[in-house]
Amino acid sequence: MSNEKNNSSWTPTNQAYDPNKPMQIGGQAVIEGVMMRAPGSVATAVRRANGAIVVQKMAFQSLIERMKFLNVPILRGAVGLIDMMYLGIKTLNWSAEVAMLDIAPKKQNGSVKKEQSRWSLLLSLTFALVLGLGIFFVLPLFLTTKVFHIEQEALQFNLVSGAIRITILLVYLAAISMMKDVKRLFQYHGAEHKSIFAFELNDTLIPLAVKKHTRFHPRCGTSFLLIVMVVAILTFAVLDSILIRWLGEINLVTRLVTHLPLIPVVGGMSYEVIKFSAKHSTTWWGRIIVAPGLWLQKITTKEPDETQLEVAIVALQCALGVDDASKYPLILVAATSFEA
Repeated sequence: MSNEKNNSSWTPTNQAYDPNKPMQIGGQAVIEGVMMRAPGSVATAVRRANGAIVVQKMAFQSLIERMKFLNVPILRGAVGLIDMMYLGIKTLNWSAEVAMLDIAPKKQNGSVKKEQSRWSLLLSLTFALVLGLGIFFVLPLFLTTKVFHIEQEALQFNLVSGAIRITILLVYLAAISMMKDVKRLFQYHGAEHKSIFAFELNDTLIPLAVKKHTRFHPRCGTSFLLIVMVVAILTFAVLDSILIRWLGEINLVTRLVTHLPLIPVVGGMSYEVIKFSAKHSTTWWGRIIVAPGLWLQKITTKEPDETQLEVAIVALQCALGVDDASKYPLILVAATSFEA
């Protein structure tokens, strides 16, 4: 259960949500909590083992907000993707540090262990990017080349490599969803979606009201991954056709050299697709576009309980400035029977 004072933050909100700017509010599940981003700020709420909610709030402006010249189609998606990966890793690391306090509390004058440096976060981001590229881009190209021998068939090659890429994603998500800790993470993912839907529909931000909303959101990062993979098939098929006509034939090395530098462009194009489809998700053709991503969210989101919804609501309201983040301080006391 949460601190009694948390109840006072649950109020209806008429914040200035503009449906014509569907990327205005976003979030991410973290360890035992949720990160919410609103214009100008980010708040991460985490449930400790003793039931208390703690919140970290910080001012945040994306590179696109700081450098307006970057806010052009495709480029803004590529830049925004790196921006949100950096922010996601930063907040995920903070939630992990809070979780560790309940295993082995560390008394450090009221703060979590020394905050990670910018360089360590950049290193984490770089490692995540390299690992992701290796598994989801390099490996499918390698397997398609070595197993199917269709290097000179641009469309066939990219359809097969794309199918391998999507299969790897589905198998990976299905496998990790069976893990207890990941299931809880996916429940918080569902709580994040439900809370954002409640806010966008101007519903009362209390668990009972938020619970009735769907956990499937058209702007989810899971949907984005699927769109990236589909856009990659089409983009790289066109690129390979051009290269084959120009060079006569291409091989694995040529594909690696030409495909990998274009991944940010594919990400930027995918951002435009998901932004457009989310804005028109109520039309019949919009529902068709977003449907595969919503189906995939049946794996990556689970139904949250009311305590998890409470955490997501606190994060959202603190990010919006409706609730005061200072009401949820991190007090370094043992939350379990374990001692350091």
